[in-house]
Amino acid sequence: MFESLKKKFSGTIGKITDKISKEEEEALEKESSAGEESDKNGSQKVLETEEEKKDKKSIPEKDRTRIQKPVKKSKPDTRDKDESNNKEQEKVLKTEDNEPSQEEKSGLFSFVRHKTISENDVDDILFELELSLLEGDVALEVAEGIINSVKEDLVGRKIKRRSDVAEFTKEALKKAISEILDVDSQDIEQLIALKKKQGEPLKIMFVGINGTGKTTTIAKVATYYMDKGYEPVIAASDTFRAGAIEQLTYHADKIGVKMIKHKKGADPAAVAFDAVEHAKAQGKDLVLVDTAGRMQTNINLMDEMKKIKRVINPDIILFVGDALTGNDAVEQARKFDDAVGVDGIVLTKADADAKGGAALSIGHVINKPILFLGTGQSYSDIMLFKPDWMVEQVFGETK
Repeated sequence: MFESLKKKFSGTIGKITDKISKEEEEALEKESSAGEESDKNGSQKVLETEEEKKDKKSIPEKDRTRIQKPVKKSKPDTRDKDESNNKEQEKVLKTEDNEPSQEEKSGLFSFVRHKTISENDVDDILFELELSLLEGDVALEVAEGIINSVKEDLVGRKIKRRSDVAEFTKEALKKAISEILDVDSQDIEQLIALKKKQGEPLKIMFVGINGTGKTTTIAKVATYYMDKGYEPVIAASDTFRAGAIEQLTYHADKIGVKMIKHKKGADPAAVAFDAVEHAKAQGKDLVLVDTAGRMQTNINLMDEMKKIKRVINPDIILFVGDALTGNDAVEQARKFDDAVGVDGIVLTKADADAKGGAALSIGHVINKPILFLGTGQSYSDIMLFKPDWMVEQVFGETK
């Protein structure tokens, strides 16, 4: 799941680490070359001094005395000589201490000085990441948000060793994703308890276009809460599409849930109203309302959905989107939110979604939380969505 995102972020961490490490190793090599050149110059001066001595010896002794200045002989001061030797030894020791070892020069300890990450170190690589995210169906504003957040965290950071670069980059990416996914969510079980005190069921209305798995999702959500001890009732308010009532009836019979239905072509709002009244009379905990799958541009069907909302006043409206459609799902969610107001999102087929663009983008774009993920074909294949879980999935930290 989300393999594409995992590869993109892992590759970015590696590229930034390699680039900065290479720059530091090159800088170290330049220093080393400069030091060798300095040593050569020093050796050359020593050789020149030796040559001067040889030239001096070749001069006849009678002539050499003319150029030598008389030196007054005195008793040698051994104390001065000892102090001079001690200073020379100290200088040698200090030089040896400051000289990087062969192991440090090898690259593992190449960061012998503090290195500060600059924009030049990360700009090109983050630009590549942004393009890659856009190709992976991540919304533009989300991709830009990730890049800006990572750059802000990395530029100006001081590092000592290669492992610091990888760690800082990974943490910056994790923080950026967490911020994108951080949308205030609702605890449905708490809402059920609150409504129960008021003597009413919690009303959840499902919206979305045909083919996203909306009908199956309703059966999955019913199963999820039945397993927790709640009693749901389903309203077959999709009276527009041929076969929709039969399909939902099949699911309701399979999981053992009461379903309220009218004939095809009946008023969808009337079906939803009857389901709510039944739930009140029977003390049921939830009413799950199906609606006709419609294109977000179909004005007549959108108006019909608005009527259902006016009649039953749902507590939560869930948009059901197909994770595999990427940016299409994001755009659909935006349209439905504009039309009726969306409170949360269910992404179906998340188990087959290698890109992860919709899961990363959809909640941030409409500022509504992802509440559930569909993860398979059976009625139990649904899970509560948690941002931390997705971060762990993307960075491969799940056990």
